[in-house]
This record gives sequence, C-alpha cells and structure tokens, in this order.
Amino acid sequence: MKEGIQDKMKTDLKSLSANETIEWVKGVGLEPYRAGQIRQWLFQRMATSFDEMTNVSIAIRERLKETAFITRIGKIKTLVSEDTTEKYLFKLDDGSLIESVLIPEKDHFTLCISSQVGCAMGCTFCHTARQGLKRNLTAGEIIEQVIETQRGMADPDKLTNIVLMGMGEPLANYDAVVTAINNLIDQNTISFSHRKITLSTSGIVPNIIRLGKDSPVNLAVSLNAGDDETRNRIMPINKTYNLKSLIAACKQFPLPNRKMITFEYILINGVNDSPGDALKVAKLLRGVRAKINLIPLNPGPDPSMCAPSWDEMVRFQDILAENQYTVIIRKSKGQDILAACGQLSAKELTQF
Repeated sequence: MKEGIQDKMKTDLKSLSANETIEWVKGVGLEPYRAGQIRQWLFQRMATSFDEMTNVSIAIRERLKETAFITRIGKIKTLVSEDTTEKYLFKLDDGSLIESVLIPEKDHFTLCISSQVGCAMGCTFCHTARQGLKRNLTAGEIIEQVIETQRGMADPDKLTNIVLMGMGEPLANYDAVVTAINNLIDQNTISFSHRKITLSTSGIVPNIIRLGKDSPVNLAVSLNAGDDETRNRIMPINKTYNLKSLIAACKQFPLPNRKMITFEYILINGVNDSPGDALKVAKLLRGVRAKINLIPLNPGPDPSMCAPSWDEMVRFQDILAENQYTVIIRKSKGQDILAACGQLSAKELTQF
C-alpha cells in the first residue's frame, strides 16, 4: 500500500504516461532514459518498492523515494465461483473498496476491471449504481488491478484480455482511463494487445468520439433498449445523450479492417424483450458495424426485474439474426458469487 498522507505531495508514477514520465524524471534532475528503466520495473517486473530497482543507483533510488510513490492496492478477499470465475475485493489507500473479476476462457483469461468507486449512472438493473459515485480511480489504481491479478496467477501470460466493464463508467473518468489503457498497451511495458482490450460505456457521447481519436481499443456500448422511452426508464444517461446522439457517435468511431462495435443488450422480462423491441434494435443499428451480445438479466437490486425465458431470448436473437446482425446470447459467469454483469458492489464480500 502507499505510504499515507505524505504521498499526497509525491508523484504517482503508475499514473503517468510514457511522455509524462520522461518529463517528470527530467524535472527531478535525472537523465531521460531513466524513465524507461522505471516503467519497466513498475509494469513488467511488478516492482513494489524502489529498492527492487537494482540497475538504478542507491542515490537515485533515495531520490525516487523522496519524490514519488508506487501505487499498491490490497487484495483482501477472493471468492471462487462454481465455474472457476474469481472475484477479488481490493482495498485502496483511502479505505475505498472495488472489485475485479477474473474470467476463465478456453485457453486464456479475461479480467474485468473497475474504473470508479461506485457509479453515478443510475442504471436500474445494476448493483453498483445503488452506491452512487464515491470517487474516480487513478490510472495507477486501474492498472494495479491487472498487475495484482497477474501476481497471483500461476501463468500471468494467460491473462490476455482486459475489459473495462467493472464498477463505474469508464468514460466518466476519461483521462485516467485513457492513460491506464495506453500504459497497458505500451510495447515497452506491459504490452497488452489493443485488440484484446474493450471499454464498455453506457453512452457518454462526447467521450466516445474522443476515445476513437485517443485510443485504439475496442468499444462496447450498453444499449438495452431500442427506443428512448424505454431506455430513459432503465438508463438515466439516455435523458442527457439520447439514442440518436449515441448512434451518431458510434458511426463516427473509427473501425479499421473488420472491427465492429459490440452492443450489449441486457434482456429484462416485460421491459425490453418483445419481438417489437428486437425490431426497434434492428432498425436503430442499421448502418452501424455492429455485433450484439444478448445478456439475460442477472439478479440485481430490483427483485421485480428478471430475465425472460430461454425461448423468448432465442426468439429475440432470431429476429436480429434475420436482420443480418451477428448476435449471441452470452452466458454469465460467476453469478453465484455476484460477479456477473451488473452485480459488482464491493459490499457482499465484506459479509464473509
């Protein structure tokens, strides 16, 4: 963990971009090449203290201690699902709690990470929304979820995919999220493929357009309705950025080669799951290079809301497929430990 109050006067090195690190080392009187050394220790070798930086002189290490700190977050609880999904509860320096989820795939792992403590978006089907927004995470705290997870893995190289779909709205913490992403994909540091990182947003339109210019990662949009009236009821963000503006932003998002935008659609019985709703979605996304993930609603904060039957979900899928969309029904993992979509709250784990 960080050293405490005194660190407020120091620089969080994991929250700096590559160029910012160069400027910082020059500012404290060090040669520019030291920036590369420091970043390799932080992101590749997962150093937890400056004393580990053995190719840096003791005098420089002491200077680093005086002027900077290395972000740490503490893993205080792990829950393992019947399907082997793991959910981690992390404690931050100020006592705040966040969650990350490690999801097993056929030959690799995907890590779902958080970008905020809580969330201000207010989606009615989401546990995290019930907390409200407590604060943004720093870029260092976002990255540390990845590093801390890798520390605990038998084969860290099998963690190949990152999704920003945990607690919080990533595009509401734009600068820190983009810095974190760019550090993750930096070929001189952690070196994740940008093709393997996906950011999910509820639809902050101006920042969707910014993201397309600032980062090459995949975009996923939490859609959940094909008309404004329905989306207004379950996703308050739609009252600020309606579907017309959202789809216009998606059409501006750069999509090289065969890349597509993923539209996530949580199916809620009696709310957005009718054949008419499917036809509205098909019409709405016309002209967008889109693939659609249908997600049965996981148990959430409103007990009156539930998923439709399997037959109803298949009917919804068939209508979209008939309209030439790539569409799958996505099985949620980790539901038994509240690790599935919309279930993160950083509270349940504290009850164990």
